Amino acid sequence: MEAVISTNKLTKRFGQFIAANELTFDVYKGEIFGFLGANGAGKTTAMRMLCGLSIPSSGAATIAGFDVYKQTEQIKKNIGYMSQKFSLYEDLTVAENIRFYAGIYGLKIPEIKAKTIELLERLGMMNEAKKLVRELPLGWKQKLAFSVSLVHSPKIVFLDEPTGGVDPVTRRQFWDLIYYAADSGVTVFVTTHYMDEAEYCNRVSIMVDGVIEALDSPRNLKRQFEVDSMEDVFYKLARNAKRAEQ
Repeated sequence: MEAVISTNKLTKRFGQFIAANELTFDVYKGEIFGFLGANGAGKTTAMRMLCGLSIPSSGAATIAGFDVYKQTEQIKKNIGYMSQKFSLYEDLTVAENIRFYAGIYGLKIPEIKAKTIELLERLGMMNEAKKLVRELPLGWKQKLAFSVSLVHSPKIVFLDEPTGGVDPVTRRQFWDLIYYAADSGVTVFVTTHYMDEAEYCNRVSIMVDGVIEALDSPRNLKRQFEVDSMEDVFYKLARNAKRAEQ
């Protein structure tokens, strides 16, 4: 299997505080990798390093083959990112948002036109192409934001709690999009607070107090901790966390 994310003792310090401590793991091409942890566990800090937005204090990592110290711009060009807080422009139409982000990611005009039609058809939003994004239901906004993060065909997409606040049916539909992306070879790195979504991942890591305390498939983790659900696995690990949200 091809590792598209590889870290070795990746660490981030803020003064005396160690936000992420010696993180070592690989994530493979086409894998759906769940990155879990309670507030303050260090997830956001780790994700910022992996996205090339924060330089590590020590350790090593490559993202899509690029070094997190020396090649942050190349990393940004080869990843997609969808933040927890919805990031599309609500004063632009659906089609304008797609074209805008495709242009930012460096696609040429013929590619932008083709990608716009492709995404609108895949999402079933051809009739909404000229609607302002603010007029869309939240679930549609989330699906559009995810699709826009993939418009430049990145090797990896980082999703930071992408289904927060949406109903269960829309969450299921959103995960269908994730499966479609993974099946096409895109690596999906996702954080979530919904433990049922952790069951959908190929593998899951759980951070506690800046350290990865567990990493395996949901099935193996449930067997290891002798419980019936990922929620119980998470509770067993996170209940002993000592630090508050940072």
